Amino acid sequence: MSAEVEPASEQEERRASEQAPAQARERAEEPGRSKDDASAPYGLPGKPFARGPFLFGLVGGLGVLTALALAQMIVASLSTIILVVVAMFLAVGLNPAVEALQRRGLARRGAISIVFAGVIVAFALFGLAIVPPVSKQLTEFIDAVPGYITELSNHPTLRQLDADYQILPQLRTFVTNTLGPSLATGIMGAGLVVLNGVFTTVTLLVLMLYFLGSLHTIKDYLLKLVPASRRPRTRAITEEILGGIGGYVAGNVLISVIAGVLTWIFLSIVGVQYALALALVVALTDLIPLVGATIGAVLVTCVALLESWPAGIACAIFFVVYQQVENYFIYPKVMRRSVDVTPAVTVIAALFGGALLGIVGALLAIPVAAAIALIIRELVLPRQDRV
Repeated sequence: MSAEVEPASEQEERRASEQAPAQARERAEEPGRSKDDASAPYGLPGKPFARGPFLFGLVGGLGVLTALALAQMIVASLSTIILVVVAMFLAVGLNPAVEALQRRGLARRGAISIVFAGVIVAFALFGLAIVPPVSKQLTEFIDAVPGYITELSNHPTLRQLDADYQILPQLRTFVTNTLGPSLATGIMGAGLVVLNGVFTTVTLLVLMLYFLGSLHTIKDYLLKLVPASRRPRTRAITEEILGGIGGYVAGNVLISVIAGVLTWIFLSIVGVQYALALALVVALTDLIPLVGATIGAVLVTCVALLESWPAGIACAIFFVVYQQVENYFIYPKVMRRSVDVTPAVTVIAALFGGALLGIVGALLAIPVAAAIALIIRELVLPRQDRV
């Protein structure tokens, strides 16, 4: 009959007991050790812990608690994660401009300084074009409020209603007790929102500058985590993905600049006030995939309608014609060499990105979809063909 097989735990104990004397003899031969130390320097190995249901449940519970803690940490720091991702995305998108300046003989630090200065100037020009018209309109409205109140008080119908129902005293009470504190609270809240926006913008620019300066270092460090046999192919795929993201950002910015310049020229010809500010609004909203151009067109058309009906109708016709030209001629030619994604996948990716992360998700969705399509084409499909 065959010998009875020992359990795994007993085999491990037997090996440990057989190896212990040999290890003890080796330590005893070392200089400066006594026989007592050599007999059991770390103590004899004990019996392995029993893997009972209590220990299994304890380990499982700790795993669940750790997962919940990690999920709460991610949710609490989601805004910071989004800020870092956007900064990295912008750094990758501006990297082709930096490399183009490097090919012209500039050092990388000088090229980064020029590109970063260009970004700062663009932000400053946008603020200078938007803030003065808004502040002017607000000042004109505040100055006109007393005249509106005087006209209302001189209206015969309102006088009769005031005599019958005491409307003006009630209106003064409402303005003093309710509307005034609400406006004060709203102004303080708006000020906090503006300060938060300025802080977020400055943080984004600083992170973008750091990522732009250390992009090659970050990329080389992450590639070291890949096995050496797969590193060259991973590097090639990574370079193509980063090149696609950079081309997408550059192409999207170029399309927005074209939309803003043409809008400014048209509004100047039609005679709409604040043509430059409205053109910058169109250029900024045109960065948003799918719905951005429509949002900008609706805003500018509404502003033009407030000035005159002919100007508003002319703006509506202009934007309808221009969006057709942009969708069927400008966008395909600019994006043809940047991202290799079919139109249906572009729309679906933008919808999912917008649903998950809003405008930021819609902006990131298309290059992410292009990167996933590249990985599937280079890794998944060849493996399936070999099966």
